[in-house]
Amino acid sequence: MPQACFACGAPSGDGVLCDACYGALPGRDCPRCPRCALPQPGGGLCGACLRETPPFEATRVALDYAFPADSLVLALKYAHRLATTRLFVDLLAAAPRPEADLVVPMPLHPARLAQRGFNQAAELARPLARHWQLPVRLDGVVRDVNTVPQAGLPWKARAANVRGAFRVTGRLDGRRVVVVDDVMTTGATLAELARALKAAGAVSVENRVLARTPPPA
Repeated sequence: MPQACFACGAPSGDGVLCDACYGALPGRDCPRCPRCALPQPGGGLCGACLRETPPFEATRVALDYAFPADSLVLALKYAHRLATTRLFVDLLAAAPRPEADLVVPMPLHPARLAQRGFNQAAELARPLARHWQLPVRLDGVVRDVNTVPQAGLPWKARAANVRGAFRVTGRLDGRRVVVVDDVMTTGATLAELARALKAAGAVSVENRVLARTPPPA
């Protein structure tokens, strides 16, 4: 059915955004650090990753977490605008297929899942796994700690907030895992999940994330 653009209200046909707003999505062609996806001139490793190597091998993001991407993500997570996942999946699927054996969505704590009613990362992971022709594991990683939302914490406190939050059930010996999530800020949550996956035997972890928050000035 014809609809209005989520960002500006102009006619957008059957798309979530009109052509003008889609073309203005932030950060689509930004060169980034291949490890953590922070903006990086020339696309080489950033200074932070050179100083301390993250526990994951690579990160690809589609956008910067800025308008209208931030509003779209919030509409999905808190207003149940599930139709936005069509746009998100298309953006994530435009990147090259990951060299992986298994797709894992970022898990939610059971209390948070019951409150929200769905896991937005799983809503992205399922169609992406079909597109990549990879199996998706929806119940093999458990979030045992119902952490304080990362968005409300200072950057330096976020690693401590998620420490020990994840538990992998079963073994992943020799498996290459691609983790799907909606937003990456400091990368602390993705790093902690990567540690848990590798402790279970995964040989590599790559992140595919819709949007990346730039570091504070």
